[in-house]
Amino acid sequence: MTLLHTQAPVAPAAAPLRRGRLRRGGPARTSPLILAFVLVPLLVESVSVFWPAIQGVYISLTNWNGVDAPSFAGLGNYSRMLHDPVFLKALGNTAIWLLLFGGLSAAGGLGCAMFLQRERRGIAVYRAVLFLPVVFSLTATALMWQTLYQPTGMANGLLSAIGLGGWQHAWLANPNTALYAQILPALWREIGYVMVLYLAGLKGIDPALYEAAKMDGASAWQQFRHVTLPQLRGVNAVVVSVIIIDSLRSFDVVWSLTQGGPFNSSQLLSTYMYQTAFVNTDFGYGCALAVAIFVLAFGVIVSYLVRAFKESD
Repeated sequence: MTLLHTQAPVAPAAAPLRRGRLRRGGPARTSPLILAFVLVPLLVESVSVFWPAIQGVYISLTNWNGVDAPSFAGLGNYSRMLHDPVFLKALGNTAIWLLLFGGLSAAGGLGCAMFLQRERRGIAVYRAVLFLPVVFSLTATALMWQTLYQPTGMANGLLSAIGLGGWQHAWLANPNTALYAQILPALWREIGYVMVLYLAGLKGIDPALYEAAKMDGASAWQQFRHVTLPQLRGVNAVVVSVIIIDSLRSFDVVWSLTQGGPFNSSQLLSTYMYQTAFVNTDFGYGCALAVAIFVLAFGVIVSYLVRAFKESD
């Protein structure tokens, strides 16, 4: 009787342990809600992005005006680019846009972020003013700057006020200045966005690093070079990727101001692609230009990220 009473509780205690082991070792069950959050956006993305992109690659291999049945052209549209002077002009203008727009956006955004990271009176107002252009649509921004570039607009008026009246001219109608004049409104909007990215990166830097640099006698420039820039390496990768993508898809400002003119002097790959496909209804060549833009963006971004990760290792 004593043995029975002492051994009876052992079996119920061991059974839950075995069940617990089986429960922990068995396959985890994914919640249907989590699957829905993953699969529904993937389905929407597939229908709205991936499938049209695949169709665009196929159309780039054809000659199609949007009405008649497309005829297969192979790589004819791509070989046509090599002999297209407008495409070569647009490619050169896009490279200039990428260098000036990208470099000034990164430098301006980082400078504004470093100015705004320190707490001072009215800092919230400064941040709001610098970020406000990001809220505006690019088309509205372009139309506002168009009034500034008029012969009787603020740009020429300012030059006259500071004694440079000889520099007055129609900025958007001059082939020598049309492209560069349109970089300014694009920068006015992009700097605020880049500033926010850099502000987030600067907030994540440990202040102890600056204190240690000051104790070692580092100047402000040395602190920026040896502390700030290395700590912003991850943010720089994001900023460069964003700037390259925004540069290659810059369309609204140029199309609203000059539509690539005068005489294709401000033509970019994005505006030439739109003009070819939707104005000239040459969808085959237009899709080939779109594929070329994607390949350029993907190649530049991947090469930069690979180099950045190698340097970090």
